[in-house]
Amino acid sequence: MPEDSGNKLSMVTCSAPVNIAVIKYWGKRDEELILPINSSLSVTLHQDQLKTTTTVACSRSFQEDRIWLNGKEEDITQARLQSCLREIRRLARKRRSDGEADVDAASLSHKVHICSVNNFPTAAGLASSAAGYACLVYTMSRVMGVEGELSVVSRQGSGSACRSMYGGFVQWIMGQQGDGKDSLAQQVEPETHWPELRVLVLVVSAERKPVGSTSGMQTSVETSSLLKHRADSVVPARMKEMIEAVHKRDFTAFAELTMKDSNQFHATCLDTYPPIFYLNDVSHRVINLVHRYNRHYRETRVAYTFDAGPNAVIYTLQQNVEEFVQVVKHFFPPETNGGQFLKGIPVALTTLSEELKQGIGMEPMVKGISYIISTKAGPGPRVVEDPSEHLLGSDGLPKKSA
Repeated sequence: MPEDSGNKLSMVTCSAPVNIAVIKYWGKRDEELILPINSSLSVTLHQDQLKTTTTVACSRSFQEDRIWLNGKEEDITQARLQSCLREIRRLARKRRSDGEADVDAASLSHKVHICSVNNFPTAAGLASSAAGYACLVYTMSRVMGVEGELSVVSRQGSGSACRSMYGGFVQWIMGQQGDGKDSLAQQVEPETHWPELRVLVLVVSAERKPVGSTSGMQTSVETSSLLKHRADSVVPARMKEMIEAVHKRDFTAFAELTMKDSNQFHATCLDTYPPIFYLNDVSHRVINLVHRYNRHYRETRVAYTFDAGPNAVIYTLQQNVEEFVQVVKHFFPPETNGGQFLKGIPVALTTLSEELKQGIGMEPMVKGISYIISTKAGPGPRVVEDPSEHLLGSDGLPKKSA
């Protein structure tokens, strides 16, 4: 545990990834423990493009636990935050009493200062809470000397955070037990398994979503009969098919399941009463574009999925990335004076045939998409070794405040 001997300040910084579900989690059977009504499966995105970075400092001089998110101090008494902090401290005390940990007993009662930043828009349907809670739990575990199954802890902050505890392709097994000990994440394949798979995040809007996931889910569970049918009769078979598609690197099966499951998730949102609308006109146009593109080639080359927000996440293979990025640029022309339209992994320019443009046959929509993040599958949380990257200073306060 890194320590500043003058201040007796222990500090650790870690980063954690965003994950995008291809078989969706929507609905809880236990609100407090965050136990889902169905299993789910996601792809962990690469931290070079999308990540949360968190620094946790621990000192006997701190008067209270405090947290700063993206430069702004937030309420640390929020129930889910408290669940995670309480559970990590409990596990740390247990490890110490079992004689497994080399943590100073006094430090377990010290207060912590937490500082966390995202390098992407928060709460815009880009899984910011998943990366945030995974990063918090991973960093706290390093400070407190806790090891073992941490996905159960991060799940108590945000359900999908348990999937961000691993890289590559990850399933969240819903579990059966009332205490939630068997509701945990498990890696299906590592990030190296399918190197040709590429991901494009089409950022339609960086605005906060009108209905948060937590309240949206609760209303769906209470009012949607389609959601119950989905959880009981559809998802179990889809999970098996998706795991098999990932194992075999079968893009057609992977892509079609991904789109069908996204569509059904949003259908359950419409079946909720009153209905929830996460997709907007641009989202619908992206869906149309993908189907027309695939129809033109008479094969499934591209897939879309949407979480609780209007941003599209596109899965495709390496050989189709250049052309599809150009297709997006053609049908959603960026503002000429705007910033960088393509961020992340560089994509070479290419030209589109007139035949393809006519085959798709849509009217271009200016300013529909703000920018594209080009990325791929990536690893799970990691410790940031460089002390200059700590977000907190030696006084335990944020180095930069927004």
